Amino acid sequence: MAYTKGDSPMRRRGGRRRRKVCAFCTEADAVIDYKDVATLKKYVSERGKILPRRITGTCAKHQRAVTGAIKRARHLALMPYTAE
Repeated sequence: MAYTKGDSPMRRRGGRRRRKVCAFCTEADAVIDYKDVATLKKYVSERGKILPRRITGTCAKHQRAVTGAIKRARHLALMPYTAE
């Protein structure tokens, strides 16, 4: 018995996702600082990897700044390189 297009058990749900907005562009007083570890932890996965733009929703300009701040914080031992 062959599956028809409507009977597929792994059917995808359609719909357009809302575009994520850069948190640093919307807030005028938001500053990316390597000493602010609490803010930087939002942009690092549980495994310690830097999350990409498509996941976090930051713009290219601020993603580069976040990446640089995370690397600087890691170098100064404020953040771990890998998961604990």
